[in-house]
Amino acid sequence: MSDAPPQPIRVLVCDDQALVRTGYVTIFSAQPDMDVVGEAENGHEAVRAARRLRPDVVVMDVRMPLLDGIQATRQLAGPDTAHAPKVLVVTTFNVDSYVYDALRAGASGFLLKDSPPAELVNGIRTVARGEALLAPAVTRRLIGHFAGHVRPADTTSPVRQNIVDTLTPRELEVFRLIAEGLSNAEIATAMSITPETVKTYVSRILAKLHLRDRVQAVVLAHKTDLAP
Repeated sequence: MSDAPPQPIRVLVCDDQALVRTGYVTIFSAQPDMDVVGEAENGHEAVRAARRLRPDVVVMDVRMPLLDGIQATRQLAGPDTAHAPKVLVVTTFNVDSYVYDALRAGASGFLLKDSPPAELVNGIRTVARGEALLAPAVTRRLIGHFAGHVRPADTTSPVRQNIVDTLTPRELEVFRLIAEGLSNAEIATAMSITPETVKTYVSRILAKLHLRDRVQAVVLAHKTDLAP
C-alpha cells in the first residue's frame, strides 16, 4: 500500500495592505503543496487567527497597525509558546532595522518584500521543514549591519564559556560559520566535508545549545561575541 500524500502546508497571510495580501494568496494558493487558511490585516488579527486556525507557517509583515509584526511574532513564536507556528517575516530595506528584533522574537527567517514569487514560495517550504531561512547573500549584509548594534558579551561571560565548553572544536567551527549566514553546502565546501556531515553537526549544535533553529544560533553567536 502506498503512503498517504503529505498534508499541504497551512499558510496564514498577515499584511496590512489588501493588495499585498491578495498577491500572496494568489501565489500561495496556486501551489499544490500549500493551503492558505486565512488572512489578517494587523498584528492582533494575526495572533487571533493563528491561534484559531493553527497554520504551519505565518507570513508576517513587520509594519502593521495596532500590533506590529515583531510583537505578534513574539506572542506566536516566543520561547515560552506552545505549538508555535513557523513565522516567516517579510521586510523591505527601509525597515531592515527591525529584522534583528524579529529574529529574536522567534521568527524562523525573513525575506525581502520584493523577493520574486518563487523565492517566497521556497521560503515557506523551507521554514515549514523546520529549517531557518537565512538566504546567504542577504543575510550576510543584514547580520553584519545588526552585529554593529549588538553589544558584545564579555569574552569571559558564563554563557560564552558554556558554549565553548559544550561544543567540540569542530562543532564550534560550524557554529561560527552558521553565524556568518553560510548554507550547509557552503559550510561543507569551507570545511572540506560532505553536506550530510554538516547537517549532522548542525543538529548536534542545536540540540546541545537547546536552540530551535539556525536563526537562534545566529542570534546567540552575535550576543556572545562568538560570530566571526
